[in-house]
Amino acid sequence: MGSIEVGTASWTDKTLLASGWYPASADTPEKRLAYYAEQFPVVEVDSTYYGPPAEQTTRLWAQRTPGGFTFNIKAFSMLTGHPTKVSAIYKDLRPETDKKNVYPGDMPPQSYEEVWSRFLAALDPLAEAGKLGAVLFQFPPWFGIRKSNKEYLLEVAARCKPLRPVFEFRNASWFEGANQNETLDFLRAHGLAFVGVDMPQGHKSSIPPVMAATSDLAVVRFHGHSDKWTSKDIHEKFGYEYSDEELRSWAPRLRELASSATRTQVFMNNCYSDYAQRNATTLIDLIREG
Repeated sequence: MGSIEVGTASWTDKTLLASGWYPASADTPEKRLAYYAEQFPVVEVDSTYYGPPAEQTTRLWAQRTPGGFTFNIKAFSMLTGHPTKVSAIYKDLRPETDKKNVYPGDMPPQSYEEVWSRFLAALDPLAEAGKLGAVLFQFPPWFGIRKSNKEYLLEVAARCKPLRPVFEFRNASWFEGANQNETLDFLRAHGLAFVGVDMPQGHKSSIPPVMAATSDLAVVRFHGHSDKWTSKDIHEKFGYEYSDEELRSWAPRLRELASSATRTQVFMNNCYSDYAQRNATTLIDLIREG
């Protein structure tokens, strides 16, 4: 069985800071990151979806964590085809428009290419320190299974090389009927890493909890089962605490997944209060029991 690393999708959420999970002595961003890194071997950075990181920031992350610690970085929204706030784009690359949100097609081609270059370059300090795990590309609900989208997955992999992209879908067409095998076979054929999810079902963005290793790296993200999944309030959307029984049922599935991969990463994305941190700790214990 390959290694299993469990962490969370945030260490800076305001509700986490207010929960009391951090000791009083962890009273600065530097100390909080150091404390988090003592508890977990990996973290996912979600903030980079909303705005690309600065190289100075990623260098500090590398400096403030111990050897062997890993950061996964969520790709900037512009790179996954999501609507992106003009104010989130690099100042000198912002298109002249009255729109608040833009898509890749609204950007001049050279500016779009520069967004890619700057985003990936900002990750260099983590890569050089051996602390960059993967770059998460979470696609929007309208990114369904079709030839052009498969080609885009290959384009992303080529752009990111030698960095490792991992792919999360939010459109059920990738898994309907025979499409599930087609999707997983395509990813395996090209050595692309699939991100399995646990999430509320019955919504336009719902994906079944398929667990599969399509490369040497397997990734699973736990989004919770909030009955307010469609809320625009992210704390309502992700404010779900897994029970011990739920996590216990997942432990053998994660061990089985890890038997098909060299490395398996698991992220609790139910980031409200200290739900994710406590659930991650419980899950670690349950996996070790097995």
